[in-house]
Amino acid sequence: MNSFIIKHIKWVELLGVFMRIFSFSLVSWLGPASPFLFVWIFNTTDAIILSWCSILKKDFAYSLLNVFWIFVGLIGILRASKYI
Repeated sequence: MNSFIIKHIKWVELLGVFMRIFSFSLVSWLGPASPFLFVWIFNTTDAIILSWCSILKKDFAYSLLNVFWIFVGLIGILRASKYI
C-alpha cells in the first residue's frame, strides 16, 4: 500500500486536501445544522490520509499536525456520537 501511495502521493494528498476543504466548508455553510458526526468522520479520514503521506515523505511538522487532527477527530466523533 505504501508503494501505491508513494507512486501517487500528489493525487492522494490532493484528495485529502479537498476532503478537508469540503468538511470545513460544510460546517461554514450549514452552521449548527451541519451533520457533525459525518463531518468529524470525514475530517478524521482526511487527517489519516494526510498523516500517511506526510509520514512517508518524512515531513515531521505536517506529520505532527495531521496526527494531532486524528486525535481531535476521534474526540469529535465520540462527542458527536454522544459517547462523551
